[in-house]
Amino acid sequence: MCGIVGIVARGTHVPADVLDRATASLAHRGPDDSGTVVVRDASGAGIEVGLGHRRLSIIDLSPLGHQPMQDPETGNWIVYNGEIYNFRAVREQLEQLGDRFRSQSDTEVILRAYARWGETCLARFRGMFAFALWDARRRSLWLARDPMGIKPLYYAQTEKYFLFASEVRTILGTGLVPKRLNHSGLLNYLTFGSAYDPHTLAEGVFSLPAGHTLMWDGVAVAGEARIARYWDLLDVAGDDAPALEQASRLSAADLRELLEESVRLQLVSDVPVGVFLSGGIDSSALVSILSRGGVTPLTFSIVFREAAFSEQKFSRAVAKQFHTDHHEITVSQRDVLDAVPDALRAMDQPSMDAVNTYFVSRQTRAAGIKVALSGLGGDEVFAGYSTFRTVPRMERARGMAKLFPRFARRMAATALRNVLAATDASRKFAALADDDRVLHPYFLARMLFTPQQCDALFPSAGKYSTDANAAVAAILERARPLDAINRVSYLESRCYMLNTLLRDSDFMSMAHGLEVRVPLIDHQLAKAVLAIPGKKKLGATPKQLLVEALGGSLPREVVHRPKKGFQLPFEQWLREDLRQTVQPALAASQVAGGPLGSVLDPAAMENIWTAFMQGQTSWSRPWALFALTRWCEQNL
Repeated sequence: MCGIVGIVARGTHVPADVLDRATASLAHRGPDDSGTVVVRDASGAGIEVGLGHRRLSIIDLSPLGHQPMQDPETGNWIVYNGEIYNFRAVREQLEQLGDRFRSQSDTEVILRAYARWGETCLARFRGMFAFALWDARRRSLWLARDPMGIKPLYYAQTEKYFLFASEVRTILGTGLVPKRLNHSGLLNYLTFGSAYDPHTLAEGVFSLPAGHTLMWDGVAVAGEARIARYWDLLDVAGDDAPALEQASRLSAADLRELLEESVRLQLVSDVPVGVFLSGGIDSSALVSILSRGGVTPLTFSIVFREAAFSEQKFSRAVAKQFHTDHHEITVSQRDVLDAVPDALRAMDQPSMDAVNTYFVSRQTRAAGIKVALSGLGGDEVFAGYSTFRTVPRMERARGMAKLFPRFARRMAATALRNVLAATDASRKFAALADDDRVLHPYFLARMLFTPQQCDALFPSAGKYSTDANAAVAAILERARPLDAINRVSYLESRCYMLNTLLRDSDFMSMAHGLEVRVPLIDHQLAKAVLAIPGKKKLGATPKQLLVEALGGSLPREVVHRPKKGFQLPFEQWLREDLRQTVQPALAASQVAGGPLGSVLDPAAMENIWTAFMQGQTSWSRPWALFALTRWCEQNL
């Protein structure tokens, strides 16, 4: 796990000091090693490629794993962030074809696989990755991001430069891209609490979508960048079709085998691998699978001194049942609260959440662990959220509402607003009844501010709605043929999980040089589960498919516990400890003089705080605006 950055110059030079500074800005992602190189194209095309890398040593800890890495046979260069879990199997295939290797790293395997198979090498990889490969012969730069979007990759193009990096802040810090707010990304953020790919909060800086590649062609007149999708959860073509048909008939034993394969692959490491153990179904499933495979899991749990927030009895029950090497990290509310300012500074993009991930990652890394398995993604793949039940009902309700004339729906929405108290729920009910800007009930379920609220906060929102919604509209179209439950699963995986959970997990864990692996969303496993009819996924038991695949090995109190997650008392904190920080930041006078004053309505910002204090909206709304404000102050 690492941090990567690159600057491609055409008709000019790569500023060496800028490349060094950009690489240094990623030191937290890779504290173990650093390297830069400037490659000058000898063809006379006037192209220079600057590559920078910060290394977190996980596989092949020797200097042979140093990056940027060159393939001596082809002259190609690579900088790479992530892990190819099956790299040894791919390496064996290459060796049988005559390839020879100098290191034990997966980085070298990617270089040789590309030299042998070209861009189709991606179909052979199981892992999480973001890399950039300079093809010396073709004079082209090839960027690739893993199928599920676990690792981020951002890029920007100006008249003279093409830039890429693991973090948006690194690109902004080069000074080669103007520091301006992206209004489409801002509208995404207000709507969902995070910017949605390909948008970021920075104008001109884009996220390479999950399962996509980008080819910057140095032969083209102006350095053309072409983006292409190479994989998706819903690809059903050619050789995939028989496999998906078989997956639709997966038995519990078949699913268990897929789970075991995914977890086993993700144990590859030259340093110890721990497990985040919350005591929920997902993290407990990882422990069960490891134990079944003869591995004594090394588990870590955050234990609050305050009983109201502690999940100790659940994590201890799992640790006891599977005889793990268990470690409890005891903390207090105060410990987490004190970490909030640092967590805000660690955000590569603003997020309405993520403080909990920052704290868990910090404590785990402090305990000496570099690699941790997480149960992230289990809810999206195995239908664990309430949205799997509520969204299909909302679909039906909206379908019935559209049987009525538009004027009738508008009157009903107005009545809802007048009769019901001004709450988040009443606003969403009204939007469901009569707001065509809500593309689908799923997006309403995940919505932070409704379109009407966005209009008040962001008076120019209407100018950017088409651009802001283009990507989610395309995702929705791909999901429409699915049954209602699997449609929610696809949308959760390609929207909330991708743009909030995975992004937060990446920048908050890497803030501490911690690699987090997510076996429950291995792309082959996720695709196989999505092919199973949705009606098989909901039952009396939460995450029925997952629990059945584990053969009843989880403690009953874990399976049937109320869904909680790692919750922090932000409602209380905003009214007490954090009030003196957040309230002034959202005051109209303060907003008007800040970086958002010319874009957002200062009075509407202050009204959100007032609504929170009056119990008319949840803590997440003012907190999201505060996180946005802090990020803009620090980065724009």
